[in-house]
Amino acid sequence: TGSSDPYCIVKIDDEAIIRTATVWKTLSPFWGEEYEVHLHPTFHSVSIYVMDEDALSRDDVIGKVCITRDMLVEHPKGYSGWMSLSEVDPDEEVQGEIHLRVEVQGSRRLLCCTVLEAR
Repeated sequence: TGSSDPYCIVKIDDEAIIRTATVWKTLSPFWGEEYEVHLHPTFHSVSIYVMDEDALSRDDVIGKVCITRDMLVEHPKGYSGWMSLSEVDPDEEVQGEIHLRVEVQGSRRLLCCTVLEAR
């Protein structure tokens, strides 16, 4: 139909910790959701999987973005920009990107990751 029913799953080191609401019939979703998660000091990555909900079969993976510990070291003052979705299944074509803002805040080293928009 030319649109998707997207939602996101957030994983820390491959453990799913968050599932957003589904935004129906759109290619430019807005969630407006906020979560607070405590990361273990030895975490390796935070991955955001963009999914397409399907009532009649298994949900499709549209793609993912991954924020690694190394990326945070390379950008100690934070990162803001568009990140292209990467494939999860090598046999699938992936299109789309997510506009992220990632900041490490304060003496407690609080990681703040904001998904500003997607397309």
